[in-house]
Amino acid sequence: MKRIGIIPKVSGVGGMVSFQAKLIHGLAARNIQHSFELDDALDSLLVIGGTRHLGALRQARRRNIPVVQRLDGINWLHRRMRTGPLHWLRAERGNRVLAHIRSRLATRIVYQSRFVQEWWQRQFGPGPDFRIIHNGVDLAAFTPHGQETPPASHFRILVVEGSLRGGYELGLESAIQLTQTLEREHKLDVELAVAGMVSEVQRMRCAGRTQRPIHWLGVVANDKIPALNRGAHLLYSTDINAACPNSVIEALACGLPVLVYDTGALNELVPPAAGRLVPYGGDPWELDAPDAAALATAAAELLTAPAAQQGAMRQAARQHAEAHLGLDAMVDAYLEALRG
Repeated sequence: MKRIGIIPKVSGVGGMVSFQAKLIHGLAARNIQHSFELDDALDSLLVIGGTRHLGALRQARRRNIPVVQRLDGINWLHRRMRTGPLHWLRAERGNRVLAHIRSRLATRIVYQSRFVQEWWQRQFGPGPDFRIIHNGVDLAAFTPHGQETPPASHFRILVVEGSLRGGYELGLESAIQLTQTLEREHKLDVELAVAGMVSEVQRMRCAGRTQRPIHWLGVVANDKIPALNRGAHLLYSTDINAACPNSVIEALACGLPVLVYDTGALNELVPPAAGRLVPYGGDPWELDAPDAAALATAAAELLTAPAAQQGAMRQAARQHAEAHLGLDAMVDAYLEALRG
């Protein structure tokens, strides 16, 4: 395989941007060219989610170019909470485009997790041939080895998301509630550090709600994330019904224990030895109130565990990433899917 088409060309922040950059880097290391332009010289075509250029996909199919679609989850939060009419229209239009490509134009599907595969098949039927490929991480860049260490004077809980807007404000609220419960009920000195897009209005609403001021990190470049992971005691992944969150995979590679509600694909990614999966306590699809007390108890147990146990968790996290979540294995799996 010499040349692979990739559409759309994405930019900004978020999982799609991170995935595209990782894949292109992996292809270059294998002397495989990529192109954002569709032409007859392509060996295969990868659609990252969806694209408005459906005519180009039809032309590719007519030229017998395999079309592989990489699928995330289905937009759903806008159906359970008010996110505004414009957001609702964009989300529904996006779902229709994704489903059309999946059913009419793709020759093969790559689902990011077993959870995502079952979700799509439950909503839209079996679909074409598929592979399940978890996201991968550069194990040389995301490593436990570095100068950064967690603070000795207090506990630091890290949240890393591309954006905490458009319905994902719930995750920020959950993280603040976790911090408050650890402070009030468990008498722990906790700092909440939040990396991701957060509006100024949200920051103002959160001011003064925790004993230590929330450390707003803003949008953080990917190459700065390893240092954040090494400087924290715990990653709390706030997304509900997550497809395959990069922040969790990157934390594991850095040897950072992970705390999550057991929803979405997280039980496929986080082994019990490397953190805690806490039962949600209600129906996450209906956005029922989760079991916040159980989450805080699990966090307190992780944070106050003996040093030997914490060291074992960190080692287990890294070993799991090395065995199952490496970038090279991800790229090889995508190449196998594209050769079909």
